[in-house]
Amino acid sequence: MFYRHHRKARALFALSDIVLVALAFQSAYQTRLLLPGFFPQFQNDFEIASSAIALLLGASAVAWVGIAYWNEIYDRLDAAHPRVILRDTFKQCAFGGIALVVVEFLMRMDLSRPFLLLFLVYSWLLLCFFRINARHLVGAIRREFSTPHYVVIVGLGERAVSIGRAVERSAPYAINLRAFLEADPPTGTVALERQYPVWDLAALPQLLASHVIDEVIFAVDSERLAGLEDVFLLCDEEGVRTRVAVDFFPHVNSQVYLDRLNLDTSEVPLLTFAAAPHDEVKLFLKRIIDVAVAGASLVILSPVLLLVALLIRLTSPGPIIFRQERLGLSGRRFTVYKFRSMVHDAEARKAALEHLNKKQTVFKIDNDPRMTVIGRWLRKFSLDELPQLWNVVRGDMSIVGPRPAVPNEVEKYQRWQRRRLRMRPGLTCLWALKGRDALDFDTWMRMDMEYIDSWSLGLDWMIMLRTIPQVLLGKGAH
Repeated sequence: MFYRHHRKARALFALSDIVLVALAFQSAYQTRLLLPGFFPQFQNDFEIASSAIALLLGASAVAWVGIAYWNEIYDRLDAAHPRVILRDTFKQCAFGGIALVVVEFLMRMDLSRPFLLLFLVYSWLLLCFFRINARHLVGAIRREFSTPHYVVIVGLGERAVSIGRAVERSAPYAINLRAFLEADPPTGTVALERQYPVWDLAALPQLLASHVIDEVIFAVDSERLAGLEDVFLLCDEEGVRTRVAVDFFPHVNSQVYLDRLNLDTSEVPLLTFAAAPHDEVKLFLKRIIDVAVAGASLVILSPVLLLVALLIRLTSPGPIIFRQERLGLSGRRFTVYKFRSMVHDAEARKAALEHLNKKQTVFKIDNDPRMTVIGRWLRKFSLDELPQLWNVVRGDMSIVGPRPAVPNEVEKYQRWQRRRLRMRPGLTCLWALKGRDALDFDTWMRMDMEYIDSWSLGLDWMIMLRTIPQVLLGKGAH
């Protein structure tokens, strides 16, 4: 299914969520009104004002849809396993319930707890029932209300056949493969689940006049594209949509999209390959969250910061704050701040301890003799990292991202490992949840790549929330 059809599906699921959540709300409300007749322990005076109902319904709709978009739940519903649907819907309803409790607190309401529980249960049941049957329902709606969409594919190679199979699988969404096109085609057909004719590319003007063709997909080698300029011009003049399969570099895993560069009198289309997150809106939201969380944490944790600073001053000579040059986004150099957890001349002693290093590329040793008494506790519970909240506010770092690298360690990186520099470094990361210092260096790197390739705002929140118990229990740090 094409991306634009995914967008339609997301809009349909969002609309259905609004309707079903409203139905669940009303059902829960009516059930709660009936409860005293069956269970005398429930009070009879339960009632919500009509203005409050409108507010709660609006907040619920925004929360449920926003959480689904945030966690990309709508993107998986078309083909998800029922178990995944049940899990994702439970997560959506749970977070929606939390959002509703926050609204209740801010608006100083006093909602019945049985009503809230009924609302969450009903919404989960209704959403699960709809979503498990959604594939058939969406297909039926598209067949009944969508205009059939006819596609032809230019090319007969392996890439063209693969695209043909993918288009063929989109038949439930009213997308139909009509034929294949090729210059001086051999006689015969292309056999997929059905037989498709092979038309002569030179006859495309007549074919457009005699057949319904909504779009043409070019699945040919890159060197052939320049010779097909007349075909592109023909489709442009006829108003026929064209697409080009751009998998010219099969080993490149970057996301591919078209951008435009504005010149004085025209625009230059740029085919862009992005090997790191590139959505400016989502990255801007990530930055807003970083500043808000880091700023609030600095205020809330200020007594802890002062206490740690005092303990360091009283227990060992040297500065309270340790400063070190690190590499940030795309190799930008910045000064990272940490509470000093080692003796003041730790860097000078490092060379004498190189033989104890058990890590590849990075320098890490168990029971480091340079550690101070208070420093061991700071490291165990990651309290030494708290000054980096200031790095986050400044923009050097993020709350979540690959840990900031030391320049001389980056010089030892293999080429594929340097891609971790294309994401703003963070206070916590994916591998911090999987063992922290107990993991080997290659595992660190691969998990950083996994984070970059699968990044989303929802993933950031998951890592943040799961880091809190990890840090409080002091797991995995040395």
